[in-house]
Amino acid sequence: MEGKVHRVRNAIIVMAGLSALASVTFFFKSRLFSRLIEERTSDEVLFHAHTREKVIALTIDDGPHAELTPQILDVLAEYGVQATFFIIGSHVPGNEAIMRRIVAEGHELGNHLMSDRRSITLSAEVFERQLATTHALIAPFGPVRWFRPGSGWYNTRMLEQIRPYHYRCVVGSIYPYDAQFQAIEFEVGYILGNVQPGAIIVLHDGDCERQGTVAVLRRILPALQKRGYRFATLTDLTQRNPTVT
Repeated sequence: MEGKVHRVRNAIIVMAGLSALASVTFFFKSRLFSRLIEERTSDEVLFHAHTREKVIALTIDDGPHAELTPQILDVLAEYGVQATFFIIGSHVPGNEAIMRRIVAEGHELGNHLMSDRRSITLSAEVFERQLATTHALIAPFGPVRWFRPGSGWYNTRMLEQIRPYHYRCVVGSIYPYDAQFQAIEFEVGYILGNVQPGAIIVLHDGDCERQGTVAVLRRILPALQKRGYRFATLTDLTQRNPTVT
């Protein structure tokens, strides 16, 4: 009986160790994968800015949303933070007042196509149609200089298709998996543990199930400002720091 207890205890210890290892791997794999892709990617794609200045960019995907986006805007206004919102075209109708508020409060707009799906899976024709339709929906509200592919995957053909719009493709450097699951402590820890000058943070809007975004912002904004970081839109970040990748 005692031997069985020892075996069970050892098994638990091994499982705990594997779980801890998996957590550490999960924590760092986004950054390592981002670096690997960055080394093999086009100069046309923005991951982060090379700078020693404590300036970073906050980006918010998948809006606007009638309930969640105003809450996000309230938090950003509270801390005096400007962000870049990547807009899904199909979410614009009915949320025009929110779009106007985004721009009026100093934030900028980016094109995130018409639906929340992997852009890499779209045919050239469908991609072009979604790109053009989304541009037509959001351009009346303000300048649109940025494109972010759904799920972050892109190819050379997509980069060629966005050129006539004078867009630049941006992926980002800090992705805390908030679109996959809601784990506020993990997201906060991941962002605060990986931030560095020139970083581009990716968080998500667009769904009431993503209420955690508001809680995450309330934690990270004052913490990063206390560390001396300043938030900028992507345009501000790249204009202040012309050497970017």
